[in-house]
Amino acid sequence: MKFIDEYQNAELARSLARRIASHSTRRISLMEFCGGHTHAVLRHGIRQLMPDTIEMRSGPGCPVCVTATTDIDRAIALAHLPGAITATFGDIIRVPGSHSSLQQTRAEGADIRVAYSATDALAMARANPDRSVIFIAIGFETTAPTIAASIAKAREEEIDNFYVLSLLKLTPPVMRALLDLGEVKLDGIIGPGHVSVVIGARPYEFIPRDYGVACVISGFEPLDILLAIDRLVEQVESHQPRVEIAYSRGVRPEGNTSALRLMNKVFEADTANWRGIGSIPESGLKIRDRYASFDAARAFSVSPEPVREPRGCICGDVLRGVATPPQCKLFGQACTPERPVGPCMVSSEGACAAYYQFAGVESLETGS
Repeated sequence: MKFIDEYQNAELARSLARRIASHSTRRISLMEFCGGHTHAVLRHGIRQLMPDTIEMRSGPGCPVCVTATTDIDRAIALAHLPGAITATFGDIIRVPGSHSSLQQTRAEGADIRVAYSATDALAMARANPDRSVIFIAIGFETTAPTIAASIAKAREEEIDNFYVLSLLKLTPPVMRALLDLGEVKLDGIIGPGHVSVVIGARPYEFIPRDYGVACVISGFEPLDILLAIDRLVEQVESHQPRVEIAYSRGVRPEGNTSALRLMNKVFEADTANWRGIGSIPESGLKIRDRYASFDAARAFSVSPEPVREPRGCICGDVLRGVATPPQCKLFGQACTPERPVGPCMVSSEGACAAYYQFAGVESLETGS
């Protein structure tokens, strides 16, 4: 396990950790929303640096993990269409559906390819004009603009065999949903850095205003995260919750207005199904009517088999922050990165994968 002592700015990091401990006088619960933050927190041993007053929980900021089983099943059904090429990001291929996975479906003969971007999938459509190319689009606001650009480009070039199944999701609505659920009493949220580069800080203003919860947007280096925690503690201790940017080198209050315009040109907000949470209004992105010819959901009628959730998997609880991966009876035994039962063990941003990867964390969490 790589602890903070091995980090090049270790002394500054330890100094920040001491500062946090010195002015954290009350028990508080913080959630790092982003899966990238969870991996950084565990990789650098940041939880172990925190005083007993601070509890840290992981949230639903892993787009592969929050993709519902029913949507995985739909992607698999599309991959079975005769002559179709299915393209998507590498992690989603290994996520188990109700009865199979895209990886297994590919082994059975379906043409399923890894794409590093929607542009790759568009290139596949150009190279195979006589075949339908279906891009399974997952992600948050970070990836939505590039996917919107590929759709706009396809229309400009009059490419008529390129389709997108939009499983894209929006961050602020799920934050509100978690706070409304109230399963976990949160005092502060570490806001996602990459998402916020696109949407800015303003969309989070409801968090302190409506819920009295502090919010600080963080980058992904240990110093970024420690600075965000320090500012969250300061807000909680002073009873002055607000939205702060502790990642000013990447995030502006207004976000990336060009990316937002492109995203809003092609997509509109719609209800989305989140694993472990359910349907959340206005939390997904669907393709607008003017680009309907590129919408795989409208172009192809498929009937997936009835949904079956993996028995014993508590990925949904982990995503809501009500459980940690080591509390799952399958963790590290029946469920490993080589044999994943749920998506939280598949994705490079999944909490279960992070706990499994960084040796010793599971024993620290469970007290064993």
